[in-house]
Amino acid sequence: MTAQEVMQLVQSLIWLLAGVGIFIVGMNFMGDALEKSAGSGMKKLLGKISNNRFSGVGIGAGVTAIIQSSSATSVMVIGLVNAGVMTLMQATPIIMGANIGTTITGVLVSLKNDYFNMAMYLLAFVGVMMSFMKKEKVKILANLFCGLGLIFVGLNVMSSDQAFGNALVEDMFISLFSKKAVQFPLLLILIGVIFTALIQSSSAATGVVITMVGTGVLPLELALFIVLGANIGTCVTALLASVGANTNSKRVALIHFTFNVIGTVLFTAIIWIFKDPVIKMLTSFFPGKDAMSLQMRVSSFHVIFNVTTTLLLLPFVKHLVKYSCTVIKDKKSPEDNRRLKYVDERLLTTPPVAIMQVKKEVEYMADLAKANLEKSFAAMSGKAKEYEDEIAETERTINFTNKALTRFLIKLSPLVDSGNEKRIGAYFHVLNDLERIGDHAENFGEIATEMQGSGIAFSSEASEELQAMQEKVLEMFAIAAEVFDDRDVSRLAELNVLENEVDGLKRELTAKHYKRLADGNCQIELSPYFSSTVAGLERVADHLVNVGYSILNPTGSQSEVKNGVKA
Repeated sequence: MTAQEVMQLVQSLIWLLAGVGIFIVGMNFMGDALEKSAGSGMKKLLGKISNNRFSGVGIGAGVTAIIQSSSATSVMVIGLVNAGVMTLMQATPIIMGANIGTTITGVLVSLKNDYFNMAMYLLAFVGVMMSFMKKEKVKILANLFCGLGLIFVGLNVMSSDQAFGNALVEDMFISLFSKKAVQFPLLLILIGVIFTALIQSSSAATGVVITMVGTGVLPLELALFIVLGANIGTCVTALLASVGANTNSKRVALIHFTFNVIGTVLFTAIIWIFKDPVIKMLTSFFPGKDAMSLQMRVSSFHVIFNVTTTLLLLPFVKHLVKYSCTVIKDKKSPEDNRRLKYVDERLLTTPPVAIMQVKKEVEYMADLAKANLEKSFAAMSGKAKEYEDEIAETERTINFTNKALTRFLIKLSPLVDSGNEKRIGAYFHVLNDLERIGDHAENFGEIATEMQGSGIAFSSEASEELQAMQEKVLEMFAIAAEVFDDRDVSRLAELNVLENEVDGLKRELTAKHYKRLADGNCQIELSPYFSSTVAGLERVADHLVNVGYSILNPTGSQSEVKNGVKA
């Protein structure tokens, strides 16, 4: 080989890598745009998670079709399992469905021809022009157009005269794949595994294979084995994502890997034994000799492989789960309780889902704060020692949730659109208010403990007054939680009325307390405890109003919007 030919090969390799790079960038652009535009739809799909395996397959296929990546879906599922939101039985069909959803990209790639390419290039140009507009929805649509166009730009670069279309490169690949050693199915599968693991995208790997078949440098019978290997290679992302996760998350990654390996083994045996009938069948589906017909044979095989494997293994979901539990056993030591209940770092790959899970985590923190308030109120009725440890432990969980979720929101904030960015801003303030409510609950518990330790107690009259104020606060808590959960603005006026009543009770109870002191009907030692309790309850009411108004004003200052809501 001359120096000039070597240089041509190097240039062709660079063009090929550039084409793959543009293809992956286009996929990411399109996936991000679809994810943002269909985020609410994806959240609805995941909200319908159940033990029905058929709906699970549909959810997996739907979500993967939205984000254009089975690897991303797998990582997201691992995150949900790690957070305890999804069981293994629920996760397994979703993983199966993800494999079906990812075949859409291959079908899209196969449609490549001169006229279709021109339309896609024009679409990319339109997307670039639209990206200069200010509206968020227009920018999302612009990214979708750019991504779709770039996919075909990348494919065209790969099939151009500078890459696979180069006669020198064609001869080299044809010569390479004509060697008996290279035609060995297991070696071809290994090539598919390694290539997909390196670029972290089975869609991109399949796209390259489809392009090679379309340009005639790779025979169809060899391409099928590489596609099978690509399906195993895509599991590498999920396997890496399970590192550091809990036991069930590791099992999800193992099930994904096992599922694809079983399918690959089965189809390898079929193609190996019945190669000619399989090739004849695919050719009969698309009998033309043009590039698109050649490409459609590969993409249709990819669809058949994933759909058939899913149908065959769907009845054995329980067996796959049992197998994963046998291979990866539960840890003997109990897992650390100090972890978020609904949120996992892996969910950062899918911001719309992460937002949904953050809301659940905030609601869980609100439940903890309310539970601690109720425990502290019970402690003040003479049961301080009984609730002391529970209140302290719950307060530690509240503090941990506040810090961990705040760190997660800081990471999530740059990944979302402007609408969700405001919602994240609201969540920051809600977390702060809930954490302060937790502190007040702890203070009430400490007051109860000190009073019980000193052998003193409020009079029956004072206890009844405090109980009335506590009931108002708990009523406010229920309304604030409902407003936050359902975004029901209509109940904010009701929250205002109750806050005014609590403010009035603070003044009234303080006046009555001082009158009892003046009349000699109250111990002077009780004065700081009573005053602290009344003041604390009034502050809790203020924080609850902040929680309710967070849906209207993400900045944390509620005075502006409160004036706009009539009591």
